[in-house]
Amino acid sequence: MKFFIDTANLDQIREAGDFGVLDGVTTNPSLMAKEGITGDKNVIQHYLDICKIVDGPVSAEVISTDYKGIIKEGEKLAKLHKNIVVKVPMIKDGIKALRYFTDKGIKTNCTLVFSAGQALLAAKAGATYVSPFIGRLDDISTNGIELIAQIRLIYDNYGYETEILAASIRHTMHIIQCAEVGADVMTGPLSAIMGLLNHPLTDIGLEKFLADHKKAAASAK
Repeated sequence: MKFFIDTANLDQIREAGDFGVLDGVTTNPSLMAKEGITGDKNVIQHYLDICKIVDGPVSAEVISTDYKGIIKEGEKLAKLHKNIVVKVPMIKDGIKALRYFTDKGIKTNCTLVFSAGQALLAAKAGATYVSPFIGRLDDISTNGIELIAQIRLIYDNYGYETEILAASIRHTMHIIQCAEVGADVMTGPLSAIMGLLNHPLTDIGLEKFLADHKKAAASAK
């Protein structure tokens, strides 16, 4: 499973990169706004700054919802850096744009996916990644992990190469559950990734090892 971090915060991206398990980054307009990044020039520069930190896919989202606008924005974003993946919404013109980008060799991430049917359309259009939002499904009492499993089954049935990018990860157990059902990628906050480190028995065991070592060292004097 690949680990992407879902943020526009450069310090968090650096920390995740230093941790040694980061494969890529996803962003969206909301995350950019959260960091105070506004205006086309500033957003473009921020994508470039992210690409300097991580050597992996960086999803950059279009804000247009019409075909021509998506194409124009997507081609501009794709030219920024070889690692840029154009993030396209799951709408009718988005599917059309996915096919265009696929034919042009431009990598894409189909976002705001909430059903297996949407994921099937994205794969048919040649999307590089499809992003089911499992946390938002959980918010409305729908099982997001079951959707990941359903998409995995469909893609395996027909040999689709589109990677399942589990998005809207809220916590560490989401990561484990997505790994169990075969998601290719997870994207979530740094806290969820770092949470994989934690287990009370690890802390207790390490404390005992260190205490025993200290006793042995003291008795050897």
